[in-house]
Amino acid sequence: MTDIDIRGDFPLLAQSVNGQPLVYLDNAATTQKPRSVLDAMRHYYEFDNANVHRAAHALAARATDAMESARAAVATFIGAPAPEQVIFTRGTTESVNLVASSLAQGLVPGDEILVTAMEHHSNFVPWFEACRRSGAVLQTAGVTATGEIDLRDFTARLSPRTRVVAFAHVSNALGTLNPVEEMLALVRQQAPAAKVLIDGAQAALHVPLDVRALDADFYAFSAHKMFGPTGMGVLYGRRDALEALPPYQFGGEMIEAVSLEAVTYNRLPYRFEAGTPNIAGAIGLGAAVDYLNTIPRDTLVRREASLVSDAMRALADMPGVRLVGTPKQRVGVVSFLVEGGHAHDVGTLLDQQGVAVRTGHHCTMPLMHALGVNGTVRASFSLYNDASDLERLLRAMHKTLTFL
Repeated sequence: MTDIDIRGDFPLLAQSVNGQPLVYLDNAATTQKPRSVLDAMRHYYEFDNANVHRAAHALAARATDAMESARAAVATFIGAPAPEQVIFTRGTTESVNLVASSLAQGLVPGDEILVTAMEHHSNFVPWFEACRRSGAVLQTAGVTATGEIDLRDFTARLSPRTRVVAFAHVSNALGTLNPVEEMLALVRQQAPAAKVLIDGAQAALHVPLDVRALDADFYAFSAHKMFGPTGMGVLYGRRDALEALPPYQFGGEMIEAVSLEAVTYNRLPYRFEAGTPNIAGAIGLGAAVDYLNTIPRDTLVRREASLVSDAMRALADMPGVRLVGTPKQRVGVVSFLVEGGHAHDVGTLLDQQGVAVRTGHHCTMPLMHALGVNGTVRASFSLYNDASDLERLLRAMHKTLTFL
C-alpha cells in the first residue's frame, strides 16, 4: 500500500471532533476541498467578480476566461470531444432533471422508461414524474441479493417501446461498480431508439472516464463528489442528443435573439445555462480538475480499493456485524449493519470517537426495500484516506459494539 499523503492539501481534515482527530468517511455524500480549490474561488470573488459573457470590461473578460477555461478542463478530463458538450448545472440532480424534463416532452402513452432499483432518488423520481405526466410506463430492473443489477431482468425489460434508459455507474449506497459498457451494448441491441443517461456522481473521482468511448447519450456528475464545490455539476451529452433536446429553463444567456413575435435560442452549451451561472463554482470545479491532474490518481485509487477490501474483511469478522451488499466489483463504499443496534445509534457512537460516517437509506429507498433493510451504516473512502483512518474506524467499531 502506498504511503503517499495528500491529506495536508485539505485544511478541514486537520481538525478534531469530540476531542479526537477527525476521520472523515462520508465521502460518498461529499468530499473535502483542497486548498487550491478554495484559493481559486476566493481569488475570483476578491479580484475578478463580474458577470460573464455580457460586458466589455476587464473583470468580465477575466471571469469569462476563467469559467470557459474550467469548461475546457472538464471536457479534457472526461474525454469529451468539445467543450460545448459540457453543460454546467447545479449538480447531478439538476442534470438528470434537465434531461428528464426535456425528453418527457416527446413521450407518449405506451412509451417506456427503464431504470433500476439501485438508483439514487435523483435518478428515479425525475423519471417517475416524466412517466406520470406523459403516460409513459416506468420499468424497473431488479437487483440481486449481492447488490448488483440483475442483468437478466434488465435485458428482459428492454423493448422497442423503450425510449429512455437511466442507471448509475457506481451505487452511492453500496459502492457497486456497474458493467455500464455491457448495459449500453444491451440497450443498443434491444432498444436502439432509446436515449441512455448514466449517473456518474460516484464514479467521476474513482473511475477513469472517456465519455467519447463510452458513447452514452448523457453522462452526469457533481463537482462536490470530486473535491470541487457544492452546487456545481456537469451534464455531458453527445452533440446530436443535446441539439435534439428542447431547452430546460428560459431567461437570460440561453437566448440568441428576442422580439415581441419570436425567440431564437442560443447555441450549445448556453441554451441550457439560463441566467447567471455559478461562476465561482465552475472555477472551483476547474481547480479541482487541475488538482486531480497533479496527483498520482491511479496509485491513490488502488490504495483506496485496498482500504475498502480490508475494511470489508475486518468488519465481516466482527461478531454481530453484517455487510450489506457484496458485489464482485466495488468502489469506495462499505455498507453494514450491527445486530441489535440502529444504524443511527452506530453512527452517533462513531461520531463521538471522531469518525464521520453516514447512516440511513442514502436516498435509495427502493434499493433498501429490495435488500430487506431500512438503511445501513455507510463508510465511504476517498483518495486522502489511508491505513490510519481504517485503523481508527475499526477501533471505534470494536468500542461501539461494547455499547450495543
